[in-house]
Amino acid sequence: MMEDLAMHTLEILMNSVHAGAKNIKLEITDSAAKDELLISVLDDGKGMDEETAKKASDPFYTSRTTRKIGMGLAFLRGLAETCGGEFSLSSEPGKGTLVTASVQRSNIDTPPLGDIGEMMMETIQADGDIDYELAYVTDNGRFGFSTKEAKEMLDGVSILEPGVLLWIKEYINEGIKQVKEDIV
Repeated sequence: MMEDLAMHTLEILMNSVHAGAKNIKLEITDSAAKDELLISVLDDGKGMDEETAKKASDPFYTSRTTRKIGMGLAFLRGLAETCGGEFSLSSEPGKGTLVTASVQRSNIDTPPLGDIGEMMMETIQADGDIDYELAYVTDNGRFGFSTKEAKEMLDGVSILEPGVLLWIKEYINEGIKQVKEDIV
């Protein structure tokens, strides 16, 4: 298994990148009141037909030609089921895919959230042309980040510049820290 939820999420985000998505939305809802952490990834990639979508979370199925198995969705589904949560995948060819997984925050097997800023930095590095939106929501507030807005502020400077990527990582982590401060 992967050491934290950010690593699980990175796998799903990379699936979206490989599916040719131009827009990827990630929402993480961290609710102490509901004892739930919910991760949702929505993309506008090539999507899957119903049969492929049903097989997608099987560890022995992959659409890749470079390896025989695909573990990201299977690991996330297994984690959700092990940690008192739920997993769902819906997709439509030509329209994209929605992956949603939840875990019970208090479950002893639920891994820590991990470094969301690092995860987003790595994802952006994979393809700087994709527009990414991140929303981190708690019982007390919301933090959002958009590469589209960041690119507008950069006024022609590449979002892939190392200094910009490090700023993104720190900005996201600081924003999440601020909304997390009051949750248990």
